[in-house]
Amino acid sequence: MHKSCFHIPQMDCAAEENLVRMKLEPVEAVQGLEFDLSKRLLTVFHEAYLDGIEAALYSLNLGAQLLESAPTQETVPTQARQRKLLWIVLVINAAFFAIEMTTGLISRSMGLVADSLDMLADALVYALSLLAVGASVVRKKQVARWSGYFQLSLAILGFVEVLRRFLGFESLPDFRVMIVVAALALIANTVCLYVLQRSHDREAHMQASMIFTSNDIIINLGVIIAGLLVNWLDSGTPDLIVGALVFVVVIRGAMRILKLAN
Repeated sequence: MHKSCFHIPQMDCAAEENLVRMKLEPVEAVQGLEFDLSKRLLTVFHEAYLDGIEAALYSLNLGAQLLESAPTQETVPTQARQRKLLWIVLVINAAFFAIEMTTGLISRSMGLVADSLDMLADALVYALSLLAVGASVVRKKQVARWSGYFQLSLAILGFVEVLRRFLGFESLPDFRVMIVVAALALIANTVCLYVLQRSHDREAHMQASMIFTSNDIIINLGVIIAGLLVNWLDSGTPDLIVGALVFVVVIRGAMRILKLAN
C-alpha cells in the first residue's frame, strides 16, 4: 500500500472535505482517507497507481498539489468511527439550521436567515457523504444534484428577499437576538471542527489559524459584527450586506455540489 499527501489550499471547511470524500470514493485504488483541515492536507492510502486519484482531485479545482507519495505500512483509518462522528456534526448543523432560521424570521434578521442556510448547506453535504455509502455512482450523483439545486434555490430566494428589504421599508432587526444566536452558532461550529479533528485519531489543538480560516466561523463573526453595527448605526443595512455575502457562500457551495454531480 502507498500513502500520498496532497495540499489543497481551498479546502477550508468541512463541506469541502466531504466533497473530496465523495469524489474519491468511486476510485478503486483508494483504501482510506485522512484529513487535516487546519493545514489543508489530505492523506490518501491507496494501491500503487496514483493517476486516477490525482485526476479526481484536480477536477474539483480546489488547487490540489501532490506533496509526496511513498510505500507505507501504516494502518488505514477506520471508516466506522469517522461515520459516527459525521452523524454528530450533521445533527449539530441541522439543529442550528432550525434555530437560526426560526430566530432569524422572528427577529427580522437576514444575516441569521442566511447563516441558517449555510448551516443547512453543511448538513446536506454531511448527509450526502453518509447516504452515498454503499450506493451506486448513479444514485450518488442523483442525490448530490437534487441537494445542489435545493441549496441554490434557497440562496436565490434569499437574494430576492434581501433586495426587497433594501428597496422597501423594513423595521430594524433585533440586534440582541442576532448577536446571541450567532455566538451560539460560533460555539457549535467550533465543536464541529473539534469533533472532525477527533475523527483522525489526532489530538485537536484548535489553532487560531484553523478557527479564523473556516468559512462557517467567519460568517458567524460577520453576523455578530452586523448586529453591533445595526445597533450603532440604527440601520438594517449591515444585516442585509452580511446576508447577501453569506448567500454568495451558499451559492458557491451549491455550484460545487452540482459540478461534482455532473
